[in-house]
Amino acid sequence: MTAPVDRRVLGFALLAGLPAVIVALAVILRSTLPAPVRIVLVVGIGGTWLASAFAARASVINPLHTLANLLAGVRQGDFTLRARGADAQDPMGAVWLEFNTLGDGLQQQRLGALEATALLRRIMEEIDVAIFAFDGDARLQLVNRAGERLLGEPAERLIGHTGNHLGLDEARRLPPGRTLDATFPGGSGRWEVRRSTFRQGGRPLEMIVLADLTRALRQEERLAWQRLVRVLSHEINNSLAPIQSLAGTLTGLLDRSPRPPDAEADLRRGLEVIGARSESLNRVMASYARLARLPAPVPREVNVGEWVHRVVALVASAQVSTVPGPEITLSGDGDQLDQLLINLVKNAVEAVGERGAVEIGWRLLDPHTVELWVRDDGPGVAATANLFVPFFTTKPGGTGIGLALSRQITEAHGGSIALTNRGDAPGALARVRLPLQRLS
Repeated sequence: MTAPVDRRVLGFALLAGLPAVIVALAVILRSTLPAPVRIVLVVGIGGTWLASAFAARASVINPLHTLANLLAGVRQGDFTLRARGADAQDPMGAVWLEFNTLGDGLQQQRLGALEATALLRRIMEEIDVAIFAFDGDARLQLVNRAGERLLGEPAERLIGHTGNHLGLDEARRLPPGRTLDATFPGGSGRWEVRRSTFRQGGRPLEMIVLADLTRALRQEERLAWQRLVRVLSHEINNSLAPIQSLAGTLTGLLDRSPRPPDAEADLRRGLEVIGARSESLNRVMASYARLARLPAPVPREVNVGEWVHRVVALVASAQVSTVPGPEITLSGDGDQLDQLLINLVKNAVEAVGERGAVEIGWRLLDPHTVELWVRDDGPGVAATANLFVPFFTTKPGGTGIGLALSRQITEAHGGSIALTNRGDAPGALARVRLPLQRLS
């Protein structure tokens, strides 16, 4: 068995001094000094030899014991311990210097971790969404204050129960990004469910976040109704005001006796204006109804090139040209896609006037997505943030339905649409991205 380090160090120290001791003893024993003196010298040399060996042992072993104690303190989480005698010029002092530097770094890291943990706990307590964390056995290990309110119990009564017992199993099984209509002891409504995983104490935990969408949905619904009422009131008043005025004028004309010679012509013109305004109002209402009643897409194979050329032929404008693209086939509702592209092309044609140009092209954005673009050299768009808001329009006599309907069609096909100003030249650029996979 290997001897302990302190014994080996002591042995090395004794062996290192042994030659000098032997020489000294030999000289003393051969000398003519009196016997008592020689005995005293031998004892003194032997004592000095042993004392030096033990001192050498202490100079090596004591720093090691000190270092072991310091490391034990660090292992137990005490990062406040520091060693004295740190000196870069001394080998052991360099060790103390490195240990003190390590302790400073660990103490700063622990302080940062404690502050981050305290901040995280504070945020979890104050945030207005319910947060739950489950372990591998589907038992609740963490819940914030909003979660306690939602389940109607304090954390002490919730921790350790399964998701099934707490009524959260459906939320744990939902795919990411889906919404949940549910009733809990602390409230009911529609909830956005988000899931993620993290580790605490080396154990994997599943985090469930429930955000109440009811208030936001009601606010958006109220704003939509207010916008709809405001726009419809504007459209109806624009038609009813002249109709009411003309009706009064025509009634006065009929009451006159004798009637003027041009009374019949005035009556006819007035009735024509009333009919035109009624037709315009009917057209506006029909547009709104079409936006609300857009059916679900009926998918079939659509060749992108044939689709583009068919719409160009329907628009029948010499200002519209196509830029050839690759042979691509996607799955979609041909009628709805025609309406989508017609809206974009007509907007571009109206923007450029009689002397501008409109180009349509397409490309394969990635193996699963096709991008269709419509660009013009008109004045561009001024309010890009509101272009797809229903009933918002910048054109006189516009209904604000075309782009909103285009976005609704695009999103029903799983795609996206954007309308921005061109960066390389004056004009606007509309981009429609559609997936190539078959709609379910």
